[in-house]
Amino acid sequence: MDIDQVRLWATVGSIAIGTIAPAISIGFIGSTAVKSISRNPEAAAKIQTAMILAIAFAEAIAIYSLVIALIIKFVA
Repeated sequence: MDIDQVRLWATVGSIAIGTIAPAISIGFIGSTAVKSISRNPEAAAKIQTAMILAIAFAEAIAIYSLVIALIIKFVA
């Protein structure tokens, strides 16, 4: 294996690992929010606001892994 193949596999691994966890957490956040809203419809606005904020934080992890993958691919 030469250095280009190692970079490619490191990039693929970074993207794969960095997107699996946020995808699972976003699914968990969404399902929990829907359950909470179905139990207490009056609190839907507060739950939705907290859900969107939590999803944005979880999505930031995927963006960080994309940045790291690009650094591995083009800089390292």
